[in-house]
Amino acid sequence: MLEGGQKFPGMIDLNEHAYDLSQGFYHKLGEGTNMSIDSFASLQTSNDGGSVAMSLDNSSVGSNESHTRILNHQGLRRRANDNHTFQHSVNRRGRVTHHLSDDALARALFDSNTPTQGLENFEKWTLDLRKLNMGEAFAQGAFGKLYRGTYDGEDVAIKILERPENDLEKAQLMEQQYQQEVMMLATLKHPNIVRFIGSCHKPMVWCIVTEYAKGGSVRQFLMRRQSRSVPLKLAVKQALDVARGMEYVHGLGLIHRDLKSDNLLIFADKSIKVADFGVARIEVQTEGMTPETGTYRWMAPEMIQHRPYTQKVDLYSFGIVLWELITGMLPFQNMTAVQAAFAVVNKGVRPIIPNDCLPVLSDIMTRCWDPNPDVRPSFTEVVRMLENAQTEIMTTVRKARFRCCITQPMTTD
Repeated sequence: MLEGGQKFPGMIDLNEHAYDLSQGFYHKLGEGTNMSIDSFASLQTSNDGGSVAMSLDNSSVGSNESHTRILNHQGLRRRANDNHTFQHSVNRRGRVTHHLSDDALARALFDSNTPTQGLENFEKWTLDLRKLNMGEAFAQGAFGKLYRGTYDGEDVAIKILERPENDLEKAQLMEQQYQQEVMMLATLKHPNIVRFIGSCHKPMVWCIVTEYAKGGSVRQFLMRRQSRSVPLKLAVKQALDVARGMEYVHGLGLIHRDLKSDNLLIFADKSIKVADFGVARIEVQTEGMTPETGTYRWMAPEMIQHRPYTQKVDLYSFGIVLWELITGMLPFQNMTAVQAAFAVVNKGVRPIIPNDCLPVLSDIMTRCWDPNPDVRPSFTEVVRMLENAQTEIMTTVRKARFRCCITQPMTTD
């Protein structure tokens, strides 16, 4: 059990929410240092399927709300005389269906009384709202929603974010994040990076559109298949997709900072594409970065501790993702996210690797989540190691499969 009644300042009493390290789900890497966490990292809300291509929670501005507040935004409230304007726009364009007529975000985006603006120097990516057909929202967070829709006939994921009311500082941070995500997505072109369609902004909302992944996220995929096994070769292939996409990102000097199974999307050919660059940064800009971005279950200890960090935080997260692909389990599933963060830093806890895991895959995981960032490999090394694992599976491992429903990992502390 946790010792000494240690607490996260202003958060939770760990004596009341303690977890038992003797359950056999995790192992220790060695005692870590003390950790101070000043605020929750916002966790992305779950959804019922489809593409979760973009973050909704804007954790870099410290939100821990689980629902959107957009309907209470004074600037987006339905005015007595604006219903006709919105409905007229809907009927004339035929772009927003009737069930969205009460959706404040959709109304704000399609308000014909406000100009549609693009990002300076990225005008070619400005959306033509006449080509955008919005469907229902399938996920939402503290500052916006994700919708499925079509753009010029193509299935897309539509993220709409609200501009915070009466909070200039937060609005400026979100504006910077919006601009950054647009610039990143417009720059990144790789088979394993989600494809950018376009963006625009109105006085009260920002909108980003990407290709839609009908297979949903890797996390959803693993949850759906928990009752039956999945070929190991598929797990390795998907891990390779992620590693190749991240090798490309790191080659441009960028850091993702929120690599997790929720942000990895599955397409029709079962390929994986990395998504959600809303909190990505250029590597040299780590000074002063908001440390709570990302999600604690996948977050490197140096980020949790507010210490300087490099691209190696993405390698740590990849190690956790690879473990998910091999076991099918949610990392630290018997802990809250905050308890997991405490255990990772103060107790050196990591997920247990099954005994029957291929040694090369075990080696990748343990190296990736080493507490010392300098020990972690590069994604170029990871790609090479996974290619070797792929060869080994094809030549020596017959019908290799992993279990997606494990109650006790087959290892000891």
